[in-house]
Formats: sequence, structure tokens, C-alpha cells
Amino acid sequence: MTTRMRTTKCPSAFRYWEAKQRPAVQRLESIVRKMTGAELFPTDEQARALTEDLFAGDPVAERFVAEVMHGPGGSAQSRALLDRALAEGIDAVPEAPDSMRELFAEFDTVPEWVRPELVEQGAAIWRRWGTMLFSFAGAETLEMYTESAVATPLSLAGGYAGNSALRRYLETCRFWMDVSQPHALLTPGSTGRATALKVRVMHVSVRARVAGHPEWDIDKWGLPISQTYQLLTLIAGSVTPGLGLWALGYQTTPSEIRALLHFQKYMGYLLGVRLQWHPETVVDSLRVLAMTIASRSYDAGAHGAELIESYPAAFAPRPEHRGASRLRAAYNYRINSVYSAMYMAPGTRRKYRMPPAFPWLLIPVLRFPLITAMEFVRRIPPVGRLHEKVMVRHRENWYRAQMQGREAEFDASGALRR
Repeated sequence: MTTRMRTTKCPSAFRYWEAKQRPAVQRLESIVRKMTGAELFPTDEQARALTEDLFAGDPVAERFVAEVMHGPGGSAQSRALLDRALAEGIDAVPEAPDSMRELFAEFDTVPEWVRPELVEQGAAIWRRWGTMLFSFAGAETLEMYTESAVATPLSLAGGYAGNSALRRYLETCRFWMDVSQPHALLTPGSTGRATALKVRVMHVSVRARVAGHPEWDIDKWGLPISQTYQLLTLIAGSVTPGLGLWALGYQTTPSEIRALLHFQKYMGYLLGVRLQWHPETVVDSLRVLAMTIASRSYDAGAHGAELIESYPAAFAPRPEHRGASRLRAAYNYRINSVYSAMYMAPGTRRKYRMPPAFPWLLIPVLRFPLITAMEFVRRIPPVGRLHEKVMVRHRENWYRAQMQGREAEFDASGALRR
């Protein structure tokens, strides 16, 4: 191991530097270099920044959460204060402490690098994908639940495990919908911006509780919900669906994927993502994914199994379902079982109790020509506008049917489940 690798700060379970020394990985690097003329992984400097950011959090929001959300006023009073500032502006809250004013000053400042037209283009692509974004994102995430650094915070918080898995997943769907509404991220006082800040505060609250829990090992896993793992969620909302959804007929062009990267970068900024190095291109994002795959330790054990197996099971019909709602639940269960099979590595999937994909795999196969045809036709502007309206209406109706009158709360004030 080189001196550079020995002195790099890196959680012990993130085995990137060890993986780089394995002959099989070195052979793969050589093959990629010869075939493409490009590198498989980020540069050592970029990789070092990413491993160091596994220990990095969100200091500005953390000060606010510690003083206000976890302060003597209580969670209900603090939440009301936050809601008022989001609705009326921070100047309408004269009693706001300095930590809250600092958070809003940063949140309300649009960085110079932001290109509004790309942010809007990326949001429009999410709208165009409709509920397919939800299904893809849910399925692709399962692969990373094999890692304790990802699985332990979710397992301790309890949201994505067991019977509450569907509720927390739907809350995440609400977030995706809010931030992708037209002009949502760049309009002061919008629902999308409010939701983004609530999610940011929720992440910080969970991070603080998990980091102080005896099960968490910071030397092994870094900081819970670290900067680097938040970057991976941004890539999971841009490059991976942009490429992965081609398998289902959804055609996202290279320029559109670049717009998605920019949209996600600004969304990440609102969520408190502040990296030493942020990949700006599709190729750099793929290198980050390659680095992450090489670094895996598959150490999540029972916690990871619970999260993975809870996801498709969450959609299954329940005893209280009758008639159309039961048919809808049965379809959601089967189709999400198919997507889980498509977007999990076969070797990973075989280790868990997952519902069968066949014969339901025939559904996306039969739909492929129809989706492909629609992808061509929607390029006619009037058809494209109508298509977006239909997809937005469908995702809202789907969400409302699943929520059954409930509303997303984005609240992490409760105690950990163990």
C-alpha cells in the first residue's frame, strides 16, 4: 500500500484502497483503459476527497438542529417556527436564533454556478418519467442496503423497515414530486424548496441520533448520511435512471442526463451537500459508481436483509384491501418485484427472500414497444406537453391512492426504534 493510501482518511468498511490493490481489479482497470482510453476510477485526489467526505456532515444545519429542533422548546414548537419561516420568510420570524438565520441565509442564496434552464430541464425529465422514477429509485437503492453504512441508519430510524416501509417510501415520493414541480427549486416560498429544507433537517436529526447510538462505529462507517453517500443519491437520481430506464423504453439523451446532473447538483445544494469534489460529467459520475461498487464490504447482515425484503413486500395487498384497491396493490407488488429483479445484481438478489419476477416480467416486455413509440411521439411539442400533464396527473393520483388520505410529514423527531 502506498503512503498516499496509508495517510488517507477512510472508513475501514469502505474498502476502496484495498480493492485497488487486488489483481482482478487492476486487470479490469487495464482492460477499460485499453478499450476506452479512459480510467475506470476517479483520480487518487478525487477518491481521497470522497473518502474524507464520508466523515463530513452539514455543520450549518447541524447547529440549527442542535439549538432549535433538539433544543428546550420541543419539536412541535420548533417545527412551527420552521414552517413559519418557510411560508413567510425568515424576516417574519423576529425570534429566530442566529443558527436559524445562518441556515436560511445560506439556503436562500442561489450559487453563481446555477443555470436555471438546466435545473428546469432536469425537473421536467423527472415529471416526464412519472411514477417510473419512483419504481426505479426504489429498486436501484436495494443494492446498497448490503452496506451497514447505509442500512444501519435506516434500520435504527425504522422508516424503511418492516410495516412502515411503504409509508416512508411514499414520503420520499412526495419529496421527488415537490422538488420537480415547474420552477419549484428556484421560486422563493415554493413547496419544493420547503420540502427540500425539511428533508435536510430530517437528515441532520437522524444523523445526530444515529451517530450517538452504541451500534454506530464512526471509524468503520464514517458519519451517518455523510456527504459522499448523499452524492450517491444524487447520481441515483440522474445518471443511473437516465441510463437504466433505456431497458424499459424510456429514452433519455446525453444532453438530458447532463441537465439531470445539474438539477441534482442544485437540489443537493438545497439539501446541504457540500463536497470537496463534485462530479460534473456523466463519465465522472460513472467512475464514482465504479469506486463505490469496488468498495463494498457486504456487512449489513440482518439489518440489510430486513430493508431489502421489506421493500417489495410493502406493496403486497393487505387484509383490508377490497375490490379495485386490492387489484391495484397486487399490481404494484408484482411490478415492483419485477423492477427489483431487473435492477439488483443477480448475485445479490439470490441472497434474500424476494418474490418471483416471472411471469410478471412479461409486463415491461410487452409495454416496451408502446413506451418506445411514445418516446418518439412526445418529441412533437404539443404531444410532449400533453404527455407531461398526463404523467404528472398520474403520479399524483397514484400517490394519493397509496396514501389513503394521509400526508407526508418529513419528521424525524421520534426516537430510534432500538
